[in-house]
Amino acid sequence: MTSLPAPSQKKLGLVIDLDTCVGCQACATSCKEWNTGGFSGPLSDQDPYGADPHGTWLNRVHMYEAGEGDDTRTVNFPRSCLHCETPACVTVCPTGASYKRAEDGIVLVNPDTCIGCKLCSWACPYGAREYDYADGTMKKCTLCVDRIYNETLEPEDRQPACVRACPTGARHFGDLGDPTSAVSQLVADREGVALMPELGYNPVNRYLPPRERRNAPSADTTTTAAPAVGTDAGVVDKFFAWADKALTR
Repeated sequence: MTSLPAPSQKKLGLVIDLDTCVGCQACATSCKEWNTGGFSGPLSDQDPYGADPHGTWLNRVHMYEAGEGDDTRTVNFPRSCLHCETPACVTVCPTGASYKRAEDGIVLVNPDTCIGCKLCSWACPYGAREYDYADGTMKKCTLCVDRIYNETLEPEDRQPACVRACPTGARHFGDLGDPTSAVSQLVADREGVALMPELGYNPVNRYLPPRERRNAPSADTTTTAAPAVGTDAGVVDKFFAWADKALTR
């Protein structure tokens, strides 16, 4: 089985704002496009235009209707690898193909030593591993490791493809091990949460829960202020309920 390196000080990861994600799938399609020719490529498709299309995707978006009556809203929940600090997918790997980088905390798969046994997919409680039937190996989000360190790209392009493609700015990338970083400050300001922390795998990625939308001012009011927006424990609890649904599909 594979051992883990000492916890890294640098923890690269994603922060996803569920309040502004519109479920457009730009993150999923841009991820597919970039990674098909990148570190985890190729990402195969089987019978894409037939009756039973399926293939390998490193990023997926689930959509749910939550609430009742006037409080109903659509919640879009993007799902990919969370780059856990103590990932079960790494420790169960019999060949060492799954590993966690000591320098930045990114979890990767070495395609040359992966035997496609699927132990990592069974161990991952977040459903973040994909078996590529054409390639016979496991695939997962790489945080576009071949892009974020590529100095031939413009600085604004040195971030994961999903972040660069998001039209609403719902996805953020940075060092969550640095409390002064922009992503860490965003998590602190919006009470960002880790997914299913009770499992003990310490996922690096964070989700910003949907904000509670309070009633707008009545028509006869003289104020022009926008409706108040806030985040409370009830909204966070609902978020975890949505997340549990996604992971048990």
